Order: sequence, then C-alpha cells, then structure tokens
Amino acid sequence: MSGLDRVRLRLDRVRAAVGDVDPVFLDTPALSCAPLGQALGCSVTLKLETLNPVRSFKGRGTETVAAVAREKGASRVVCASAGNLGQALAYSGSRRGLGVTVVAARTANPLKLRQIAAFGADVRLEGEDIEDARLLAREIAQERGAYLVEDSLDLATCEGAATIGLELVRDDPSLEVVLVALGGGAMASGVGYAVRSLADHAEVIGIQPVGAPAMALSWRQGTVVETDRIETIADGVAGRFPIPEVLADLLVVLDDVVLVREDSIKAGMHALYEHAGLVVEPSAALGIAAVLEQPERFAGRRVATILCGSNVGPTDFARWVLEPAARVAR
Repeated sequence: MSGLDRVRLRLDRVRAAVGDVDPVFLDTPALSCAPLGQALGCSVTLKLETLNPVRSFKGRGTETVAAVAREKGASRVVCASAGNLGQALAYSGSRRGLGVTVVAARTANPLKLRQIAAFGADVRLEGEDIEDARLLAREIAQERGAYLVEDSLDLATCEGAATIGLELVRDDPSLEVVLVALGGGAMASGVGYAVRSLADHAEVIGIQPVGAPAMALSWRQGTVVETDRIETIADGVAGRFPIPEVLADLLVVLDDVVLVREDSIKAGMHALYEHAGLVVEPSAALGIAAVLEQPERFAGRRVATILCGSNVGPTDFARWVLEPAARVAR
C-alpha cells in the first residue's frame, strides 16, 4: 500500500459510498468469457457496467455526488459531459428532486444528448469539445448558485467508481491484471485505488486512445500535459486538460498507461460483439484493444477489463464494426 496515503480516496469512504448508490448499479456481472479469452490468448473477465438505466458505469459516481449535493442543500446540479455523465446525473438528480443542467459540446453524440433530455435534464450546447463545455458549466454554476459536478475532480465521482474495484477483488481475489479506460480519471483512480488497497499483487493499467492522449502523456511525464485537439471515436475518454489532483492520484495507483490506435478500438468492439455478443461504445473496448496490440504482455494471465458503457448509435456501430466485418467476409 506504499504511497496510498497520498491519494485523495479513503477505503472507508469508498465502502460507505455503496450505501448511497441505487442497487441497480451495484454487483454487476463479472463474466468469464472463454471464447474471447481463446481468441486473445489469456483468461478474460468482462465487468459489465452497461445493464442499468443509463447504460454506463457513471451512475455509481453520480449517485454518490447527488447524495452529497442534496446533503449540502443544493436544488440544482450542473455538469459538463460528453454524454454518459450527463445521463447518469440526470437520473440520480431526478431521484433526489434535484434540477439538472448538462452542458455538452455541439459535436456531442446525438444519441447521448437525446437520452440526457429524456431523463429530464436541461441540455445546453457549447463549443467544439468537452473542454469548452466545462467552461460554460462553471459559469452556470456561479450565476445560478448550482452545485457544480466536475467529474474526477469531485471526489465523490471517484468514490462511486471505486465500488467497481471492491467488487472485482471480492469476485476474483487472484486477478492479475485490471484494464481500465482512462479519460478524466474518475474510474481509473477509483478502481486503481480499490485494487491497490485490497489486491496489491494485481497490475492496474489505464488505456487511452492515441487521438486523445493528454492524461497518458501527463502520467508518463509526471506533470500535466495539455493537448490542442481530440481525434478519436472514443468520446467518453476524450479530454485535453488533465486535472492536476487526479493526475497525482493516478501516479500512485496505476502501474502503467498505454495508448491504443483507432483501428484497434474498432477491432476490440468487434471482438466483444463476435465472441461475447455484446454491443459496446468505443471507450468500453479500450481494454480489449490493449490486449490486441500487446498480446505477448497478457498471454496466459488473468485479465479483467471494465466495459464502461454501451451508448453507441446503431449507425455508428454498423459503420465501425458490422460493415468492415462484412467487407472482410466477402
């Protein structure tokens, strides 16, 4: 547990967070998928975080943060989101009588935007990517006195995500590798902390796309590195400005951060569809993409990867997964 005292998270608070989370998000399946493992050359466990009302892991963190906001007397919460956080906050806020405003970039996934609105949130569009949306969310919070939810910086979002790590270790104490999609860092820091605390023998690896490498570059250099563009289909992990406090946590709890190519992300989505019958969004396939790119690293090992979301439109899934496979088959 060396260095864990420097991390913002605490195990007692993570365990307490379980009580704030709607059971619909808890105790998710950890599926051992033999066909996929055979294709990849390692034992593969899929932690399925998509069988819930918002179809992503984000509900764990928004349940925790909405409870905190309610305790502090807030009547409205606001966040910036590429889609999944916004849906989850709308769900969690509505359960507690909180008004919810979600700011997204004009380029955000239309499916995710529709689902945010369907959960009753006020949706505002601003700028070209998530960083522009974050600026407006902060302005709205100041002007309207709303509770600002900043994913990953708000510790409650990390504590909620960390409950995934509690379940992973409980269900398989002998796991050897945990592959975690890495964006802003709530899931990677939370899961990494829980696994490092309870199963320090396990290797925890964060995965980012080559087209959105800011946190990976920051982790490798040990200091915040900002990038000027985002070029990836994995919108759920796409950011340009890492949060220093989150980076400090990740430097302690992650063993490595790797970058994967876009074609590997699509191949990972295809592998999950072909061998496990699962439709996932690009961010959820990052772990499989990492194994595809470095099979020798994971050969024969017990690998768990978190399928963090399935909010992908049918047209996009067909273009990225089904149509390329059909062309190969011909």
